[in-house]
Amino acid sequence: MSTATVTSKGQVTIPAEVRRNLGLKTGSRVDFVRMDDGTYELVPATGTVTALKGCVPAPARPVTVEQMEVAIDDAVADGTWH
Repeated sequence: MSTATVTSKGQVTIPAEVRRNLGLKTGSRVDFVRMDDGTYELVPATGTVTALKGCVPAPARPVTVEQMEVAIDDAVADGTWH
């Protein structure tokens, strides 16, 4: 188990092993997630939406808004839309 001390400014240095295991680098952001039992979990924060640009390829052919609406309606009707 890794342990850290809170400074008078409320700062904590995350131990090197924990940073390595979480893939944290200088400038990484973390979230403190409150669990049902009242404890907190430290998790790497997700990136911005703009960081996702280009990760999904453009469709082979353009899709119209009407086609998207039909696809959504179909997914809702068959229960695959959540």
